[in-house]
Amino acid sequence: MKFEKHIPTERLQPYIKYYVVSENDYENEYKVFPSANLVIGFQYKGKLFNIQNDFENKLSSSGITGISDSFKIFKSSANIGTILIYFTETGFAHFSSNPVNELFNLSISLEDLFEKSKVNEIEEKLTLALTDKQRIKITEDFLLTQLKDIQSDGLIIEAVRLIYQSQGTIRIKDLNEKLFISQSPFEKRFRKIVGISPKKFASIIRFNSVLDNLNKNKSLIEICYENNFFDQAHFIKDFKQFTGDTPENFKRFL
Repeated sequence: MKFEKHIPTERLQPYIKYYVVSENDYENEYKVFPSANLVIGFQYKGKLFNIQNDFENKLSSSGITGISDSFKIFKSSANIGTILIYFTETGFAHFSSNPVNELFNLSISLEDLFEKSKVNEIEEKLTLALTDKQRIKITEDFLLTQLKDIQSDGLIIEAVRLIYQSQGTIRIKDLNEKLFISQSPFEKRFRKIVGISPKKFASIIRFNSVLDNLNKNKSLIEICYENNFFDQAHFIKDFKQFTGDTPENFKRFL
């Protein structure tokens, strides 16, 4: 199995966190937990399925998965090869004129957002490429043709920074006061650019902070209150939504 990260070229670094080249010789079923990053995937060999209610839904070989507030289950065929593009929290808004929140909880074909001929072209090139270096170059060439010359929203970038700084525990009311903006226009701008409401975004950041803490020698009670959960019942409920499991069972398999 291969899972290798690659740093984007300097021109794309404000918008792309990293690429991953992933290959697996064996069929695999796995969970993907909520994260703050929208992801584009190109399968240059093999097939990928999304599993819902025990039904396997074959995904397009070029697809995009928006931010989600619950776990997803995927199944890959044997001998699969994929390039994944992990966008920064505000990055995808620079490649598509569609509001990013329209992708919330969705995994759709890239042809639904970009010109079909260009998607077909990159799929063909990736299939014929012989090395990871070639595949990354093909991917970046495609991204550069889609990059729009628009100004970044500094206020939303600062909001994302503050949410991370608090590990997702900051109250949205306090965030509005720090940014000198009222709730309604702030939420509208945040959803359009990031793809999710600031409250849900903060809950995802807090969840990932909880996951980090589970790897440390801390009790679940400590983790619960350090992450500003009102009580253990709320903690367990949120955790189960994000993972499909209780914190106790999840921690047992770490």
